[in-house]
Amino acid sequence: MNLIRRSMVAAAAVTLSAPLWSTPVLAQGAPLKFGVGMFQPDREKNDATYRPLAQHLSARLGRPVELRTVDSWEGLAKSLANGETDIALMGPWGYVLAHHFADAQVVSTILYQGKPEYFAMIVTHPESGLNSAQDLIGPKGKGRTFAFGDKGSTSGYLIPLHFFMQQGIDPEKHFSRVLYTKHQAIQTQVTAGQLDAGADYNRNRTAMIDQGLIRAERSKIIWQSAPLPNDAVAVSAALYKDKAFVKRVQEALLEVGPLLKRQPQLLPANYTGFVNTDNAFYKPIRDAGLATGKLTPRQ
Repeated sequence: MNLIRRSMVAAAAVTLSAPLWSTPVLAQGAPLKFGVGMFQPDREKNDATYRPLAQHLSARLGRPVELRTVDSWEGLAKSLANGETDIALMGPWGYVLAHHFADAQVVSTILYQGKPEYFAMIVTHPESGLNSAQDLIGPKGKGRTFAFGDKGSTSGYLIPLHFFMQQGIDPEKHFSRVLYTKHQAIQTQVTAGQLDAGADYNRNRTAMIDQGLIRAERSKIIWQSAPLPNDAVAVSAALYKDKAFVKRVQEALLEVGPLLKRQPQLLPANYTGFVNTDNAFYKPIRDAGLATGKLTPRQ
């Protein structure tokens, strides 16, 4: 955490007068492809939400930045790996996949209410009769319906799957029906009583409550994970070789926190900036991937 504390202090010292630059990795002036995961309920809203950040990066890096929403974490990891994306704002598990298979590298972590961490959770609705995680994995939960996020999601898939496996539970056998869908759909269907339980994360649940999309009393938390590293800003392996590029991206992102007072549209509500991190910060996610067999040790 010393790295994070140093970076948070450094954010205040970044000035807005740094010169523009170009990187030798891409042709001078070539657009940078900025992929963003589906953090909002639909693509149009997601694009609108993250367009100001893309414009900020374009201004600070001195080149066009093309924003593209990718509607699954797994898809975003693949796009970063195959060169369709140069820079990505992505979930932790998606980042670990992209690093593991294509040497993508994290350069920054987003802050939520000033913190670089968040929590996975399992939610149910008040009429389910489920009052704890033990209810869910025990006889009372057998035969219920359950929803994961897509298989590239940290809080929606990897971490709850790890929890079930630690308890000796195979979700596909324990539950009568298992769905894989988007976080917003999980909360909507659980709170409506259409599903017995599902996996989510605290930031999404809070945002949906704040936006009036669900009611807090209909989303009952019965399990919460240990703290997890927040979403990563990662660059492709090719771009990471250009250390000047990495430094400029980090500087541009560190500027966001101080700028939010005058330009609150740069990030969604409750997000407060970025902090420089490296691959070691995502070790808990990598460990869970190895423990579940979703990753194999690199030779």
